[in-house]
Amino acid sequence: MSFTVLTAEFQHESNTFSCRRTDLKAFHERYYYEGEAAIAERGDANTPLAGFLDVARREGWKVVHPISTGATPSGPVTEAAYEHIAGIIVDAVSAHRGAIDGVLLGLHGAMVTEHLEDGEGELIARIRAVLGPDIPIGITLDPHANVTEAMVAHAQIVIGYKTYPHVDMRERGNQAAEILARAMAGEIRPVTLREHRPMLEEATGGRTDKGPMVDRLARAVAYEQEPDVFAVSVNGAFGNADIAEVGPTVLVTCQGDHARHRAFIREIADDIWNRRNEVVNTYLTVEQAAGRARDYRADKGPLVIADYADNPGGGAYGDSTNLLAALIAAGATEACFGGLVDPEAVATLSRSKPGETVRLALGGKTDPSFGGGPLDVTATLVGLFAGDYRGEGPMMAGLKGSFGSTAVVRIGGIDVLVIANAAQLLDTGQFRAFGIAPERYRSVTVKSMQHFRASFEPIAGEVIVADSGALCTPDLTKLPYRRARRPIFPLDRDMVL
Repeated sequence: MSFTVLTAEFQHESNTFSCRRTDLKAFHERYYYEGEAAIAERGDANTPLAGFLDVARREGWKVVHPISTGATPSGPVTEAAYEHIAGIIVDAVSAHRGAIDGVLLGLHGAMVTEHLEDGEGELIARIRAVLGPDIPIGITLDPHANVTEAMVAHAQIVIGYKTYPHVDMRERGNQAAEILARAMAGEIRPVTLREHRPMLEEATGGRTDKGPMVDRLARAVAYEQEPDVFAVSVNGAFGNADIAEVGPTVLVTCQGDHARHRAFIREIADDIWNRRNEVVNTYLTVEQAAGRARDYRADKGPLVIADYADNPGGGAYGDSTNLLAALIAAGATEACFGGLVDPEAVATLSRSKPGETVRLALGGKTDPSFGGGPLDVTATLVGLFAGDYRGEGPMMAGLKGSFGSTAVVRIGGIDVLVIANAAQLLDTGQFRAFGIAPERYRSVTVKSMQHFRASFEPIAGEVIVADSGALCTPDLTKLPYRRARRPIFPLDRDMVL
Protein backbone atom coordinates (compact mmCIF):
# COMPACT_ATOMS: atom_id res chain seq x y z
CA MET A 1 0.00 0.00 0.00
CA SER A 2 1.30 3.44 -0.93
CA PHE A 3 1.17 6.09 1.80
CA THR A 4 1.27 9.89 1.72
CA VAL A 5 3.53 11.39 4.38
CA LEU A 6 3.99 15.05 5.21
CA THR A 7 7.52 15.98 6.31
CA ALA A 8 8.95 19.27 7.55
CA GLU A 9 11.91 20.69 9.48
CA PHE A 10 11.51 23.66 11.83
CA GLN A 11 14.35 24.05 14.34
CA HIS A 12 15.39 26.57 16.94
CA GLU A 13 17.01 26.38 20.38
CA SER A 14 15.82 29.48 22.22
CA ASN A 15 17.97 31.07 24.91
CA THR A 16 15.42 33.11 26.80
CA PHE A 17 18.16 35.19 28.47
CA SER A 18 19.38 36.54 25.14
CA CYS A 19 18.38 40.08 24.20
CA ARG A 20 18.47 39.14 20.50
CA ARG A 21 15.03 38.12 19.24
CA THR A 22 14.95 35.54 16.45
CA ASP A 23 13.06 36.96 13.50
CA LEU A 24 12.31 35.58 10.06
CA LYS A 25 15.54 37.10 8.73
CA ALA A 26 17.48 34.91 11.19
CA PHE A 27 15.91 31.77 9.70
CA HIS A 28 16.78 32.92 6.19
CA GLU A 29 20.35 33.63 7.27
CA ARG A 30 20.96 30.07 8.49
CA TYR A 31 18.81 27.94 6.19
CA TYR A 32 15.36 28.38 4.71
CA TYR A 33 14.22 26.12 1.87
CA GLU A 34 10.72 25.38 0.67
CA GLY A 35 9.51 22.29 -1.17
CA GLU A 36 11.87 20.61 -3.62
CA ALA A 37 14.66 23.08 -2.82
CA ALA A 38 14.74 21.70 0.73
CA ILE A 39 14.98 18.14 -0.52
CA ALA A 40 17.77 19.10 -2.93
CA GLU A 41 19.81 20.89 -0.24
CA ARG A 42 19.19 18.65 2.79
CA GLY A 43 17.86 15.36 1.45
CA ASP A 44 21.20 13.54 1.29
CA ALA A 45 23.11 14.85 4.32
CA ASN A 46 23.22 14.41 8.10
CA THR A 47 19.68 15.74 8.58
CA PRO A 48 16.41 14.30 9.88
CA LEU A 49 14.91 14.94 6.44
CA ALA A 50 17.48 12.69 4.80
CA GLY A 51 16.54 9.90 7.20
CA PHE A 52 12.85 10.38 6.49
CA LEU A 53 13.51 10.23 2.75
CA ASP A 54 15.66 7.10 3.01
CA VAL A 55 12.58 5.21 4.18
CA ALA A 56 10.16 7.11 1.93
CA ARG A 57 12.06 6.12 -1.20
CA ARG A 58 12.35 2.51 -0.10
CA GLU A 59 8.65 2.28 0.76
CA GLY A 60 7.43 4.25 -2.25
CA TRP A 61 5.70 6.97 -0.21
CA LYS A 62 4.37 10.15 -1.71
CA VAL A 63 6.12 12.92 0.24
CA VAL A 64 4.65 16.37 0.83
CA HIS A 65 7.45 18.61 2.10
CA PRO A 66 6.49 22.25 2.64
CA ILE A 67 9.62 23.61 4.35
CA SER A 68 12.97 23.08 6.03
CA THR A 69 14.24 25.96 8.12
CA GLY A 70 16.30 26.67 11.20
CA ALA A 71 17.92 29.67 12.86
CA THR A 72 21.08 29.90 14.93
CA PRO A 73 20.21 29.63 18.64
CA SER A 74 19.43 33.04 20.10
CA GLY A 75 16.57 34.75 21.93
CA PRO A 76 12.90 33.78 21.67
CA VAL A 77 11.42 33.47 18.19
CA THR A 78 9.27 36.44 17.26
CA GLU A 79 5.55 35.81 17.05
CA ALA A 80 5.59 36.91 13.42
CA ALA A 81 8.35 34.46 12.44
CA TYR A 82 6.77 31.56 14.31
CA GLU A 83 3.31 32.11 12.89
CA HIS A 84 4.69 32.47 9.38
CA ILE A 85 6.65 29.19 9.43
CA ALA A 86 4.15 27.21 11.50
CA GLY A 87 1.47 28.54 9.17
CA ILE A 88 3.25 27.13 6.12
CA ILE A 89 3.36 23.69 7.77
CA VAL A 90 -0.21 23.68 9.10
CA ASP A 91 -1.57 25.06 5.81
CA ALA A 92 0.12 22.18 3.97
CA VAL A 93 -1.46 19.71 6.41
CA SER A 94 -4.87 21.30 5.84
CA ALA A 95 -4.45 21.30 2.07
CA HIS A 96 -3.76 17.54 2.07
CA ARG A 97 -6.15 16.57 4.82
CA GLY A 98 -7.77 13.28 3.95
CA ALA A 99 -4.75 12.16 1.92
CA ILE A 100 -2.11 12.30 4.68
CA ASP A 101 -1.40 8.93 6.30
CA GLY A 102 1.40 10.11 8.58
CA VAL A 103 3.58 13.06 9.57
CA LEU A 104 7.32 13.32 10.26
CA LEU A 105 8.81 16.50 11.72
CA GLY A 106 12.47 17.34 12.31
CA LEU A 107 12.28 19.64 15.34
CA HIS A 108 14.67 20.77 18.07
CA GLY A 109 12.52 20.64 21.20
CA ALA A 110 13.66 23.85 22.93
CA MET A 111 11.84 26.49 20.89
CA VAL A 112 10.40 29.35 22.92
CA THR A 113 8.58 32.20 21.22
CA GLU A 114 7.45 35.66 22.27
CA HIS A 115 3.97 34.27 22.87
CA LEU A 116 4.55 30.56 23.60
CA GLU A 117 6.74 28.65 26.04
CA ASP A 118 6.48 25.46 23.97
CA GLY A 119 6.74 26.21 20.26
CA GLU A 120 6.98 22.57 19.22
CA GLY A 121 4.16 21.35 21.43
CA GLU A 122 1.90 24.04 19.99
CA LEU A 123 2.85 23.18 16.40
CA ILE A 124 2.12 19.48 16.90
CA ALA A 125 -1.17 20.32 18.64
CA ARG A 126 -2.24 22.43 15.65
CA ILE A 127 -1.40 19.59 13.27
CA ARG A 128 -3.25 17.12 15.47
CA ALA A 129 -6.31 19.39 15.49
CA VAL A 130 -6.42 19.23 11.69
CA LEU A 131 -5.74 15.50 11.30
CA GLY A 132 -7.69 14.10 14.23
CA PRO A 133 -6.52 11.57 16.81
CA ASP A 134 -5.63 8.58 14.64
CA ILE A 135 -3.04 9.76 12.08
CA PRO A 136 0.42 8.89 13.47
CA ILE A 137 2.88 11.74 13.98
CA GLY A 138 6.60 11.16 14.47
CA ILE A 139 9.13 13.77 15.53
CA THR A 140 12.90 13.85 15.95
CA LEU A 141 14.45 16.07 18.60
CA ASP A 142 17.83 17.37 19.62
CA PRO A 143 18.98 15.72 22.88
CA HIS A 144 18.95 19.21 24.40
CA ALA A 145 15.20 19.30 24.01
CA ASN A 146 13.03 20.29 26.93
CA VAL A 147 10.45 17.64 26.12
CA THR A 148 7.01 18.75 27.29
CA GLU A 149 3.83 16.89 28.11
CA ALA A 150 2.22 18.45 25.03
CA MET A 151 4.86 17.00 22.72
CA VAL A 152 4.32 13.42 23.86
CA ALA A 153 0.55 13.89 24.07
CA HIS A 154 0.22 14.89 20.43
CA ALA A 155 3.02 12.85 18.80
CA GLN A 156 3.00 9.09 19.15
CA ILE A 157 6.65 8.74 18.07
CA VAL A 158 9.29 10.96 19.73
CA ILE A 159 12.98 10.26 19.17
CA GLY A 160 16.02 12.26 20.34
CA TYR A 161 19.46 12.07 18.74
CA LYS A 162 21.80 9.80 20.67
CA THR A 163 25.05 11.64 19.94
CA TYR A 164 26.53 14.97 21.00
CA PRO A 165 28.10 16.11 18.65
CA HIS A 166 25.00 15.17 16.65
CA VAL A 167 26.42 12.81 14.04
CA ASP A 168 23.29 10.61 13.99
CA MET A 169 20.57 13.03 12.85
CA ARG A 170 19.97 11.11 9.63
CA GLU A 171 19.99 7.81 11.52
CA ARG A 172 17.36 9.02 13.97
CA GLY A 173 15.23 10.35 11.12
CA ASN A 174 15.45 6.92 9.55
CA GLN A 175 14.42 5.28 12.83
CA ALA A 176 11.40 7.57 13.22
CA ALA A 177 10.30 6.88 9.66
CA GLU A 178 10.59 3.13 10.08
CA ILE A 179 8.39 3.25 13.19
CA LEU A 180 5.91 5.45 11.34
CA ALA A 181 5.80 2.95 8.46
CA ARG A 182 4.76 0.18 10.83
CA ALA A 183 2.20 2.42 12.52
CA MET A 184 0.60 3.46 9.22
CA ALA A 185 0.41 -0.19 8.17
CA GLY A 186 -1.42 -1.04 11.38
CA GLU A 187 1.30 -3.37 12.65
CA ILE A 188 1.86 -1.37 15.83
CA ARG A 189 0.12 1.31 17.91
CA PRO A 190 2.97 3.29 19.49
CA VAL A 191 2.78 5.88 22.24
CA THR A 192 5.58 7.80 23.95
CA LEU A 193 6.00 7.82 27.74
CA ARG A 194 7.97 10.56 29.51
CA GLU A 195 9.91 10.82 32.77
CA HIS A 196 11.16 14.25 33.88
CA ARG A 197 13.35 15.38 36.78
CA PRO A 198 13.44 18.88 38.38
CA MET A 199 16.84 19.95 37.08
CA LEU A 200 17.78 22.69 34.64
CA GLU A 201 19.95 20.25 32.70
CA GLU A 202 21.85 16.97 33.00
CA ALA A 203 25.15 17.41 34.84
CA THR A 204 27.44 16.84 31.85
CA GLY A 205 25.39 18.92 29.43
CA GLY A 206 24.40 15.71 27.68
CA ARG A 207 27.91 14.66 26.61
CA THR A 208 27.82 11.30 24.89
CA ASP A 209 31.56 10.78 24.34
CA LYS A 210 32.39 10.31 28.05
CA GLY A 211 30.71 10.35 31.44
CA PRO A 212 27.48 8.79 32.70
CA MET A 213 25.50 9.35 29.47
CA VAL A 214 27.57 6.65 27.77
CA ASP A 215 26.14 3.90 29.96
CA ARG A 216 22.63 5.37 29.91
CA LEU A 217 22.56 5.34 26.13
CA ALA A 218 23.96 1.80 25.99
CA ARG A 219 21.08 0.73 28.23
CA ALA A 220 18.64 2.62 26.01
CA VAL A 221 19.87 0.88 22.87
CA ALA A 222 19.70 -2.51 24.58
CA TYR A 223 16.12 -1.89 25.74
CA GLU A 224 15.12 -0.95 22.18
CA GLN A 225 15.66 -4.63 21.31
CA GLU A 226 12.93 -5.67 23.75
CA PRO A 227 9.45 -6.62 22.44
CA ASP A 228 7.07 -3.69 22.00
CA VAL A 229 9.90 -1.13 22.41
CA PHE A 230 10.64 1.04 19.39
CA ALA A 231 12.83 3.87 20.69
CA VAL A 232 14.38 5.13 23.94
CA SER A 233 15.66 8.70 24.19
CA VAL A 234 17.72 10.31 26.96
CA ASN A 235 17.54 14.10 26.74
CA GLY A 236 19.96 16.30 28.68
CA ALA A 237 17.74 19.40 28.26
CA PHE A 238 18.54 23.04 27.53
CA GLY A 239 18.92 24.92 30.78
CA ASN A 240 19.07 28.36 29.14
CA ALA A 241 15.36 28.20 28.38
CA ASP A 242 13.48 29.68 31.32
CA ILE A 243 10.21 27.77 30.97
CA ALA A 244 8.01 25.78 33.32
CA GLU A 245 8.90 22.41 31.79
CA VAL A 246 12.67 22.89 31.49
CA GLY A 247 14.81 19.88 32.37
CA PRO A 248 16.09 16.45 31.41
CA THR A 249 13.70 13.74 30.29
CA VAL A 250 13.79 10.08 29.38
CA LEU A 251 11.34 8.81 26.76
CA VAL A 252 10.23 5.44 25.49
CA THR A 253 8.18 4.99 22.32
CA CYS A 254 6.42 1.72 22.88
CA GLN A 255 3.26 -0.34 23.17
CA GLY A 256 2.14 -3.17 25.43
CA ASP A 257 3.17 -3.22 29.09
CA HIS A 258 3.35 0.47 29.92
CA ALA A 259 4.18 -0.18 33.57
CA ARG A 260 7.31 -2.14 32.61
CA HIS A 261 8.41 0.51 30.13
CA ARG A 262 7.74 3.27 32.64
CA ALA A 263 9.84 1.49 35.26
CA PHE A 264 12.76 1.30 32.85
CA ILE A 265 12.82 4.99 31.94
CA ARG A 266 12.27 5.91 35.60
CA GLU A 267 15.50 4.10 36.49
CA ILE A 268 17.47 6.18 33.98
CA ALA A 269 15.78 9.41 35.06
CA ASP A 270 16.64 8.60 38.68
CA ASP A 271 20.26 8.00 37.67
CA ILE A 272 20.35 11.47 36.07
CA TRP A 273 19.07 12.93 39.33
CA ASN A 274 21.33 10.88 41.61
CA ARG A 275 24.43 11.87 39.62
CA ARG A 276 23.48 15.52 39.29
CA ASN A 277 26.81 16.72 40.72
CA GLU A 278 29.07 14.65 38.43
CA VAL A 279 30.52 17.29 36.10
CA VAL A 280 32.83 15.97 33.37
CA ASN A 281 34.37 19.18 31.99
CA THR A 282 37.16 21.07 33.73
CA TYR A 283 36.54 24.76 33.06
CA LEU A 284 39.70 26.85 32.89
CA THR A 285 39.78 30.59 33.41
CA VAL A 286 40.64 32.60 30.32
CA GLU A 287 44.04 33.39 31.83
CA GLN A 288 44.76 29.70 32.39
CA ALA A 289 43.71 28.83 28.83
CA ALA A 290 45.79 31.66 27.35
CA GLY A 291 48.83 30.55 29.32
CA ARG A 292 48.44 27.04 27.96
CA ALA A 293 48.21 28.42 24.42
CA ARG A 294 51.37 30.49 24.86
CA ASP A 295 53.44 27.57 26.19
CA TYR A 296 51.98 24.71 24.16
CA ARG A 297 54.19 22.54 21.93
CA ALA A 298 52.13 21.36 18.97
CA ASP A 299 54.08 18.13 18.38
CA LYS A 300 50.90 16.05 17.95
CA GLY A 301 48.58 18.72 16.60
CA PRO A 302 47.25 22.06 17.83
CA LEU A 303 45.82 22.86 21.22
CA VAL A 304 42.08 23.31 20.64
CA ILE A 305 40.42 25.70 23.10
CA ALA A 306 36.63 25.75 23.39
CA ASP A 307 35.23 29.15 24.36
CA TYR A 308 32.42 27.21 26.04
CA ALA A 309 30.43 30.08 27.51
CA ASP A 310 30.28 32.09 24.28
CA ASN A 311 28.79 29.32 22.14
CA PRO A 312 26.33 30.73 19.57
CA GLY A 313 25.02 27.18 19.33
CA GLY A 314 23.53 27.73 22.79
CA GLY A 315 22.30 31.25 22.13
CA ALA A 316 25.37 33.16 23.34
CA TYR A 317 26.19 36.32 21.43
CA GLY A 318 29.47 35.10 19.96
CA ASP A 319 31.15 38.44 20.60
CA SER A 320 32.71 37.82 24.03
CA THR A 321 36.24 39.22 24.15
CA ASN A 322 37.57 37.97 27.50
CA LEU A 323 39.38 34.97 26.03
CA LEU A 324 40.79 36.87 23.05
CA ALA A 325 42.02 39.62 25.40
CA ALA A 326 43.76 37.01 27.54
CA LEU A 327 45.43 35.43 24.50
CA ILE A 328 46.70 38.84 23.36
CA ALA A 329 47.94 39.70 26.86
CA ALA A 330 49.73 36.34 27.17
CA GLY A 331 51.52 36.89 23.87
CA ALA A 332 50.07 33.79 22.21
CA THR A 333 51.46 33.19 18.70
CA GLU A 334 50.69 30.86 15.80
CA ALA A 335 47.08 31.01 17.00
CA CYS A 336 43.70 31.27 15.28
CA PHE A 337 40.43 32.33 16.86
CA GLY A 338 36.86 32.19 15.54
CA GLY A 339 34.29 33.17 14.87
CA LEU A 340 34.01 36.51 16.62
CA VAL A 341 30.65 38.10 15.83
CA ASP A 342 30.98 41.81 15.00
CA PRO A 343 29.19 43.08 11.88
CA GLU A 344 30.26 46.66 12.65
CA ALA A 345 33.93 45.69 12.63
CA VAL A 346 33.48 43.78 9.36
CA ALA A 347 31.86 46.85 7.82
CA THR A 348 34.79 49.00 8.96
CA LEU A 349 37.29 46.49 7.58
CA SER A 350 35.47 46.33 4.25
CA ARG A 351 36.71 49.85 3.56
CA SER A 352 40.34 48.68 3.72
CA LYS A 353 42.50 46.45 1.55
CA PRO A 354 44.32 43.28 2.60
CA GLY A 355 47.67 44.16 4.10
CA GLU A 356 46.50 47.45 5.56
CA THR A 357 46.62 48.18 9.29
CA VAL A 358 43.34 49.15 10.91
CA ARG A 359 42.46 50.29 14.42
CA LEU A 360 39.25 48.64 15.66
CA ALA A 361 36.87 48.45 18.57
CA LEU A 362 36.47 44.68 18.25
CA GLY A 363 33.68 42.54 19.76
CA GLY A 364 31.85 42.91 23.05
CA LYS A 365 29.15 45.21 21.71
CA THR A 366 25.98 43.27 22.56
CA ASP A 367 26.22 43.09 26.36
CA PRO A 368 29.69 43.61 27.87
CA SER A 369 28.47 42.23 31.21
CA PHE A 370 28.55 38.78 29.59
CA GLY A 371 32.11 38.04 28.52
CA GLY A 372 33.73 41.45 28.17
CA GLY A 373 33.42 44.66 26.19
CA PRO A 374 35.02 45.88 22.97
CA LEU A 375 38.80 45.54 22.58
CA ASP A 376 40.76 48.49 21.23
CA VAL A 377 43.15 46.71 18.85
CA THR A 378 45.43 47.45 15.96
CA ALA A 379 45.00 44.72 13.37
CA THR A 380 46.28 43.82 9.93
CA LEU A 381 43.57 42.92 7.45
CA VAL A 382 44.34 39.51 5.95
CA GLY A 383 41.26 39.07 3.76
CA LEU A 384 37.61 39.93 3.08
CA PHE A 385 35.03 37.30 2.13
CA ALA A 386 31.34 36.83 1.33
CA GLY A 387 31.22 34.34 4.21
CA ASP A 388 30.10 31.17 2.44
CA TYR A 389 31.46 27.81 3.59
CA ARG A 390 30.76 24.10 3.23
CA GLY A 391 31.04 21.63 6.08
CA GLU A 392 33.59 18.84 5.91
CA GLY A 393 33.28 17.12 9.32
CA PRO A 394 30.89 14.36 10.44
CA MET A 395 28.11 16.73 11.54
CA MET A 396 28.04 19.13 8.59
CA ALA A 397 29.62 17.18 5.74
CA GLY A 398 28.42 18.69 2.47
CA LEU A 399 26.02 21.18 4.08
CA LYS A 400 26.42 24.83 3.08
CA GLY A 401 26.33 27.79 5.43
CA SER A 402 27.25 31.44 5.59
CA PHE A 403 28.68 33.82 8.17
CA GLY A 404 27.58 36.77 6.07
CA SER A 405 30.26 39.37 5.42
CA THR A 406 33.48 38.02 6.90
CA ALA A 407 37.01 39.25 7.54
CA VAL A 408 40.25 37.71 8.76
CA VAL A 409 42.55 40.00 10.74
CA ARG A 410 45.92 39.40 12.40
CA ILE A 411 46.45 40.78 15.89
CA GLY A 412 50.03 40.10 16.90
CA GLY A 413 50.39 36.37 16.43
CA ILE A 414 46.66 35.61 16.34
CA ASP A 415 44.52 35.24 13.20
CA VAL A 416 40.94 36.17 14.08
CA LEU A 417 37.92 35.21 11.99
CA VAL A 418 35.42 38.08 12.34
CA ILE A 419 31.87 37.35 11.14
CA ALA A 420 28.60 39.21 10.68
CA ASN A 421 26.10 36.40 11.38
CA ALA A 422 26.29 34.55 14.69
CA ALA A 423 27.06 30.86 14.17
CA GLN A 424 28.79 28.19 16.19
CA LEU A 425 32.24 27.26 14.91
CA LEU A 426 32.04 23.48 14.89
CA ASP A 427 33.60 22.41 11.60
CA THR A 428 37.14 22.79 10.26
CA GLY A 429 35.61 23.84 6.94
CA GLN A 430 34.38 27.02 8.63
CA PHE A 431 38.02 28.08 9.03
CA ARG A 432 39.41 26.58 5.85
CA ALA A 433 36.99 28.49 3.59
CA PHE A 434 38.73 31.70 4.69
CA GLY A 435 42.33 30.62 4.24
CA ILE A 436 42.85 29.33 7.79
CA ALA A 437 44.15 25.75 7.91
CA PRO A 438 43.63 24.94 11.60
CA GLU A 439 46.01 21.98 11.70
CA ARG A 440 48.92 24.35 10.93
CA TYR A 441 48.49 26.45 14.08
CA ARG A 442 49.78 25.89 17.61
CA SER A 443 46.42 26.80 19.13
CA VAL A 444 42.90 26.97 17.71
CA THR A 445 40.10 28.68 19.65
CA VAL A 446 36.50 27.92 18.68
CA LYS A 447 33.31 29.43 20.01
CA SER A 448 31.61 26.11 20.70
CA MET A 449 30.76 23.84 23.64
CA GLN A 450 30.91 20.30 22.34
CA HIS A 451 29.95 20.01 18.67
CA PHE A 452 33.44 21.08 17.57
CA ARG A 453 34.86 17.78 18.84
CA ALA A 454 33.56 15.77 15.88
CA SER A 455 35.60 17.80 13.40
CA PHE A 456 38.48 19.18 15.50
CA GLU A 457 39.46 16.31 17.81
CA PRO A 458 40.96 14.30 14.90
CA ILE A 459 43.49 17.10 14.27
CA ALA A 460 44.00 18.16 17.90
CA GLY A 461 46.95 17.34 20.10
CA GLU A 462 44.89 18.34 23.12
CA VAL A 463 41.47 19.89 23.84
CA ILE A 464 40.70 22.25 26.74
CA VAL A 465 37.56 24.14 27.75
CA ALA A 466 37.38 27.72 29.04
CA ASP A 467 34.60 29.65 30.77
CA SER A 468 34.82 33.21 29.46
CA GLY A 469 31.84 34.38 31.53
CA ALA A 470 29.61 34.82 28.48
CA LEU A 471 25.88 34.10 28.28
CA CYS A 472 26.25 30.29 28.16
CA THR A 473 28.31 30.12 31.32
CA PRO A 474 28.10 26.64 32.88
CA ASP A 475 27.18 28.31 36.19
CA LEU A 476 23.43 28.59 35.62
CA THR A 477 22.88 30.11 39.08
CA LYS A 478 24.14 33.39 37.59
CA LEU A 479 21.03 33.66 35.37
CA PRO A 480 17.73 35.30 36.48
CA TYR A 481 15.15 32.50 36.24
CA ARG A 482 11.48 33.46 36.62
CA ARG A 483 9.38 30.77 34.94
CA ALA A 484 11.14 27.51 35.84
CA ARG A 485 9.11 25.55 38.36
CA ARG A 486 10.70 25.67 41.79
CA PRO A 487 12.30 24.00 43.56
CA ILE A 488 14.76 22.99 40.84
CA PHE A 489 18.42 21.96 40.84
CA PRO A 490 20.88 23.70 40.96
CA LEU A 491 19.00 26.89 41.84
CA ASP A 492 17.66 25.11 44.94
CA ARG A 493 20.67 22.96 45.71
CA ASP A 494 19.32 21.57 48.97
CA MET A 495 15.99 20.41 47.55
CA VAL A 496 14.75 16.88 48.15
CA LEU A 497 13.14 14.93 45.30
